[in-house]
Amino acid sequence: MAAALDAAAAALLGIWESAREGTANRVSGAQLRAVMVVEQYDGINLRRLATRLDMLLSSASRLCDRLVAAGMLEREPGRFDRREISLHLTPEARRLLAQLRADRQAQLAAVLAGMSPEGRDALLSGIREFDETARRQQTQNAPTPDEPTGQGDWPNDPDRPGGRSGDWSGDSGRQIRTGWTGSSGGPEGSVGTTREWSAGDPPVARTA
Repeated sequence: MAAALDAAAAALLGIWESAREGTANRVSGAQLRAVMVVEQYDGINLRRLATRLDMLLSSASRLCDRLVAAGMLEREPGRFDRREISLHLTPEARRLLAQLRADRQAQLAAVLAGMSPEGRDALLSGIREFDETARRQQTQNAPTPDEPTGQGDWPNDPDRPGGRSGDWSGDSGRQIRTGWTGSSGGPEGSVGTTREWSAGDPPVARTA
């Protein structure tokens, strides 16, 4: 079953990668992941960002320096502790994420339009259950806050501090909305998952 799913997921991952390539001339994979985390946790400090990215603090600091220079991040004094620096997205970063999601959703909608209503319903139900299970397992195995391992998740990336390879594509706080009709006759709501965590601080290395 796992092997069959791995093979079937290749097309879906191809769509993810194709959409991300549209941003590659502006931000690296690691930088894009950081932007998504800051979007989800507006005002996050550098230490928490490093933990969620599974990076050393020094590596996360250099990554943020590049994002500030690229006009994607802003640094401000913390609201509760002026000695801390909080991170926020710029309008340019928000436009970048909107473009990424629009490209991805258009490609998904084109594929979904060729599927039967029953197939779309089954796909949506299965993906939701898969996501819930994966979230639950990741929450149980989440690293202790403020103790990043220093292993990044972006092979061959200049912002990668080293370690294992992984999946860059975690999208924060968004659903993939499409315009097909479900088997009930009404519009289907969404494909994908929301990124609201009910408990704990989840790891970031998930599926952009």
